[in-house]
Amino acid sequence: MKAEEIGLEEVKVRPIVDQLNDLLANYHIHYQKLRGCHWNVRGKSFFTLHAKFEELYTNAIESIDELAERILTLGKAPLSTYQEYINEARIKEIKTAGVEDVKLVEAILEDFATLIEIEREIMESTAESGDDGTNDMINRFMQFKEKNTWMLRAFCSRD
Repeated sequence: MKAEEIGLEEVKVRPIVDQLNDLLANYHIHYQKLRGCHWNVRGKSFFTLHAKFEELYTNAIESIDELAERILTLGKAPLSTYQEYINEARIKEIKTAGVEDVKLVEAILEDFATLIEIEREIMESTAESGDDGTNDMINRFMQFKEKNTWMLRAFCSRD
């Protein structure tokens, strides 16, 4: 499929696809971090955070699939190797074993801030190019993270 087939100009979509691949790479690192948090959380908050991390990584993997499919819809190939993800991502891997529960949550909050920043950049590009489909998808992703940022900050007793 080509961008023109869905009413978008190739020249305007190419930079958006690059941004989507950047977001895809960041989501993959974020997803793996969430898996590590889920597996390694300990302490009094175990049951609460174990379930929350599972909810978050389930959402992340669904978002990853949507991102890859949108990139394909726009006529390009999504990044598909961990080396590409590591090279492209702003989000960095962390070791999650033996890390205090609040520190795990704070790491996820940092990821959310980075992902939201990237998503806002994409939404500016999609608004300029008339790519409403991508804009709507990214807006949904961002709203989920904004709400969960509020909840996780409340968990950490952050204002």
